[in-house]
Amino acid sequence: MKNLEESSIVEVSATDPGFLNDIRSWCETTGNELLKIEKTKDAYIAYIRKGAKKEAQDDYSSCCTPELTEKSTKEKTMVVFSGDLDKAIAAFIIANGAASTGKPVTMFFTFWGLNILRKDQYVPVKKGLLDRMFGMMMPKGSKNLPLSKMNMLGIGPRMIRMVMKRKNISSLEELIEQARRLGVRMVACNMSMDVMGIKKEELIDGVEIGGVATFLNSAEKSNMTLFI
Repeated sequence: MKNLEESSIVEVSATDPGFLNDIRSWCETTGNELLKIEKTKDAYIAYIRKGAKKEAQDDYSSCCTPELTEKSTKEKTMVVFSGDLDKAIAAFIIANGAASTGKPVTMFFTFWGLNILRKDQYVPVKKGLLDRMFGMMMPKGSKNLPLSKMNMLGIGPRMIRMVMKRKNISSLEELIEQARRLGVRMVACNMSMDVMGIKKEELIDGVEIGGVATFLNSAEKSNMTLFI
């Protein structure tokens, strides 16, 4: 969208009924104009004009206080503490939704949430006995995460993934890749990595290493901070 010229018209289609409300909210947030929505047999089609509301937003910004104008550009930050599949999916859906509106997003992964960022394959790194034991007991990567409810010895996650695939819903791995493309900043807590014996080489590409100061700096600039 950002590479298109002003007043260009874009056609967007989706099968999710929630698209009707989401596309209206997205246009309002990003300053684009929703021209119309059509319903076909298999999908909903929205026609959007780029930047049509920008002038109106500029007029609004000029009469607003600096605090209100500044607030509209602030970041979104979330702490991902849980290593459960369902909570990880929710975290990335929210992050990608915010990033798609042009807002900077930071995800700070700590403790069990670090397992989401681990590579699926074995990585030869030097570890002590206790660190190796931790690594063996924890799920390795996003494909091996349990459910917070109804895990059923690993049957639950497979069922959820099967249902999501049938309903054409993005998997956790696809959501992570989408977050990368949207520029979502993913930070792994260095203290938690030390405690749990996780090395940087074991994490997926594109992950930064940071501590509580990194999180607090991001949270200070945010107008929304979530703990998941």
